[in-house]
Amino acid sequence: MSENGEKPEFELKGKHVLAITVSAFAVIIGVNLFMAFSAVGTFPGLETKNSYVASQQFDRLREAQEALGWTVQAEIEGEQLIIDIKDAEGEAVEVLRIAGIFGRATHVKDDQTPEFNRSSSGAYVAHVGALGGGYWNFRMEATAKDGTPFQQLHQIYIAGR
Repeated sequence: MSENGEKPEFELKGKHVLAITVSAFAVIIGVNLFMAFSAVGTFPGLETKNSYVASQQFDRLREAQEALGWTVQAEIEGEQLIIDIKDAEGEAVEVLRIAGIFGRATHVKDDQTPEFNRSSSGAYVAHVGALGGGYWNFRMEATAKDGTPFQQLHQIYIAGR
């Protein structure tokens, strides 16, 4: 207190400005580091090892796949992933092999490789367990009876649970 009993006014000095500036930049840098580590830690990885080599086969594989005339529907019912493959006439397709990776687009910790069985309706069914809400991807790889490879990505939305 001063001699007349009043509190002295606050005086903004260089050390105060320095503390404010350093604190602001520390928060900004901290948030940026957190976001960068989170992004790198959840990145699922490469789509293909060598994109040039994959591009050389792309048109041939696409044309062979389109020639099959298949339409594929992927859905979740309870804890089951159902893949329904139909030919151009709408009949169920029997494949030599069906596999794939089922998981989130943003990270790999929920990824699973379902084991499929053919149901009486002709669809392929796999148990995937209880799933949280949001978007899920199924990267399907199937082989036709004539040996033609078939690949498709299916995005499935599950309402929040």
